[in-house]
Amino acid sequence: MKKVLKDKIIAVCNKKIETKGVNVGLSFYAFFANKNDDPDLLMEAATWWIKTHKLDHFEKATKIKKLVSGEAAK
Repeated sequence: MKKVLKDKIIAVCNKKIETKGVNVGLSFYAFFANKNDDPDLLMEAATWWIKTHKLDHFEKATKIKKLVSGEAAK
């Protein structure tokens, strides 16, 4: 996963957790505007979410942040 996507995911998760609490759920669409201005990055996020990790449509932001942070450490 590209660093720009990892950074974006972590930032969005942090903001969601801060504003809605630790039980907030989100989908990979939360990391993108409604306008599809970066289809390659969207597909990378979808592949990571659906194929690589086989995640449900909605997952807790804390779980996603932990997964992405763990991959950033690799």
